[in-house]
Amino acid sequence: MLYMLMLHWNPEASTMDGETAIAAHLALAEEARGRNAYVYSEALAGTDVATTVRRGNGKPLQTDGPFAESKEMLAGFYVLDCQSADEAAEYAAKLVDTTDLAAVEVRPVVAVPNWPYEVAADRQRRSM
Repeated sequence: MLYMLMLHWNPEASTMDGETAIAAHLALAEEARGRNAYVYSEALAGTDVATTVRRGNGKPLQTDGPFAESKEMLAGFYVLDCQSADEAAEYAAKLVDTTDLAAVEVRPVVAVPNWPYEVAADRQRRSM
């Protein structure tokens, strides 16, 4: 079953340098690949370049920034193919133990009936 691990990070509480954090993520991804569980992962740009779209007065309303005022932000995600929720939580625990993440939220990915699933094309990513 597929699980999404959503990585929540508080930049104000961060004590780890970027190279150390990336090394920890590469190690976890390599472990997941070795166990044939790795599907996909990405880092997300910061909230300073985020846009939120809501419905207001019956029409879309766009604002700069994240959807909620919070010190934590969604910093990235993994999609892993795990045998159980416990296995997905084991990966999440390793991420919390080896990085500056405030939390890792784990949720099953659900299939939507009649959705046209396909492999996503390789797309250009924003440079950090």
